[in-house]
Amino acid sequence: MTTSIATTASTLPGETPAGGPGASFGTPDGGTGLPPGASVRRPNRSLLHGLLTNKKAMTGAAILFIFIALALLAPVLYPDNPSKITGMASQEPDAEFWLGTTAKGQDVLALTIHGARSSLFVGLTVGFASTFIGILVGLASAYFGKFIDEALSLTTNVFLLLPGLPLLVILAAFLPPGLGTVILVLVVTGWAGSARVLRSQALSIRSKDFVAAAVVTGERPLRIMFREILPNMASIVMGTLLACIIYGIGAQAGLEFLGLGDVSTVSWGNNLYWAGNEGALLTGSWWVFVPSGLCIALVAFSLSLINYAVDEVTNPRLRKIQLREIRKTKPASKPAKPGKRASA
Repeated sequence: MTTSIATTASTLPGETPAGGPGASFGTPDGGTGLPPGASVRRPNRSLLHGLLTNKKAMTGAAILFIFIALALLAPVLYPDNPSKITGMASQEPDAEFWLGTTAKGQDVLALTIHGARSSLFVGLTVGFASTFIGILVGLASAYFGKFIDEALSLTTNVFLLLPGLPLLVILAAFLPPGLGTVILVLVVTGWAGSARVLRSQALSIRSKDFVAAAVVTGERPLRIMFREILPNMASIVMGTLLACIIYGIGAQAGLEFLGLGDVSTVSWGNNLYWAGNEGALLTGSWWVFVPSGLCIALVAFSLSLINYAVDEVTNPRLRKIQLREIRKTKPASKPAKPGKRASA
């Protein structure tokens, strides 16, 4: 009888066993203790493939895709001006107006669908711009160090110490109204947090041997930063991007609710602003303010699901927790009934 390996090292799902890729353990699942049919995470699995097989990521992506599709199809679904008066004032939801009308007689559903265009555009633009600035500042600070690191860190700390909401209000009040002003204000006040997070991650990668080898071989600093360091920060960059998008959508809605945005545009924040000014809360017209508020919450929820899924796919500690949960749910073998003997 050939002897099999009796014990296995504490191997994470998807880690190659000590005996090599072809080594087999004495258990049918390769020594991981997983129940039959359980999926095993492979070490060469890409981030995209991991997200495509994650339920949280797919649920969040589906919700976000619905809002993006509605925003793109808004001119087709409601080609007329969404602010046009089309019904009676404060009409409750019915077959003609699915979400009712405002105190002016505007279709709430049309305002909600067209409002997605402005809110998602601002959120995505602010998210990508803030993350891009954070990447530039974080990589430059971590790679060059010394005087450049001190100067960039000081600038980042100044923006972090400034109170966010008062700064938003002051900038939005003194600049001309419009989407460009809202985007500029949110980017100016939102890049510092992402820069601090990305700098700390880049510092740990900067000390790795492969970066030192690239420096010794004479690679250009920009190539080292964007070809050697940045690809190893893909998961944290994506998480930072999603957090910045959530910040952009929520901060825009807050500014416009305070009346500091362009009230002539249609967005979820302006819908809430007009609902408050027209006394929707006092009259109990819940159908005027609930749709826009619910849309903001759902978009933030979908992005949070994707953000958590990214952490779940790339964080080894979470993979250990998942493995323990799978082992706990593994069905135990049923004891043999008394009076019955096993067949020889």
